[in-house]
Amino acid sequence: MTAVAHPSQAGSAQPSATAEPTKPKPDPRYLALRNFAMSITVFNVFGYTLLGFEQPYLWPVFALLTGYATEITFELISAWAYQRRPRFLGGGVRGLYEFLLPAHITALAVNMLLYANNQILPVIFGVFVGVAGKHAFQAPINGRMRHFMNPSNFGITLSLVCFGSWVSIAPPYEFTENANTYFRVMIPIIIATAGTVLNTMLTRKVPLIVGWMGGFAIQAFVRHGIWDVALFSALGSMTGVAFVLFTNYMITDPGTTPMKGRAQFMFGGSVAFVYGILMQLNITYTLFFALVIVCGFRGLGWWGASFVQRLRSGRTPDATAGNGEVPARVPETTDLGAIRA
Repeated sequence: MTAVAHPSQAGSAQPSATAEPTKPKPDPRYLALRNFAMSITVFNVFGYTLLGFEQPYLWPVFALLTGYATEITFELISAWAYQRRPRFLGGGVRGLYEFLLPAHITALAVNMLLYANNQILPVIFGVFVGVAGKHAFQAPINGRMRHFMNPSNFGITLSLVCFGSWVSIAPPYEFTENANTYFRVMIPIIIATAGTVLNTMLTRKVPLIVGWMGGFAIQAFVRHGIWDVALFSALGSMTGVAFVLFTNYMITDPGTTPMKGRAQFMFGGSVAFVYGILMQLNITYTLFFALVIVCGFRGLGWWGASFVQRLRSGRTPDATAGNGEVPARVPETTDLGAIRA
């Protein structure tokens, strides 16, 4: 835009100047996705080369290929069903890159957190379920159809259920197996620091983390006081790498958690509450099952609210755009997901 010179009071003309165009600010959701994808990629590289990851070296590649193929296939199916252009077309290489970020995170998280010995099928199954679940488990959330199951967490949980005798959660020692005493202490601190910066500046999930960690501590004290559970054991898991990863990278998935502070706090506290119940029922892999249960009830709650709205208004709630198409969505993340997958 070019400014027009006007005569001054003294009769002299002001020199023309060209206004600098203002660059649009990057979408914080995209920045969160990008930074998390970079973080989990670097962590996997360090895990295989320095820390002690025990999964075969090619398995992250197989997991990524599965995640990419699943995401693209189901997007093509969704685009055909809603008669719209696939979201990964039209933006060039960058558009495809942004579109695949959630699948990238889910694939690496599932492979990193599952241990299947020499069986690749449970890992591929977990990645497929996690990515496909975004298309299958959706609810009308704030007037838009959005997925409500944390992708990485859902894929891991279904793999544990379906292949319980084959797989388990990756043993915590592999995250620090090859590190000396100093770095074994520093690894959780580095992960917690990076996760805190990410969740404070980009995802803005601090109330959720406060609710989750506060609720976790409360359930530990309650179980200690009522059922005489060892307090050191109940609280000690909060110092492990697995808990730090789950807290900073899994439970805070922007695409499947509330946006408002109070709702975030309640979501985190609910996961801690369900965790305490499952622990008393002696259910293993408690963190992952607790998050799946809370996400499931949240989705059912949105469908219930939609049903009530439909009864009151006598029409279907507007979950689509005016032309009958599902509104274009920014790339959505998870888990662990988290880690987001």
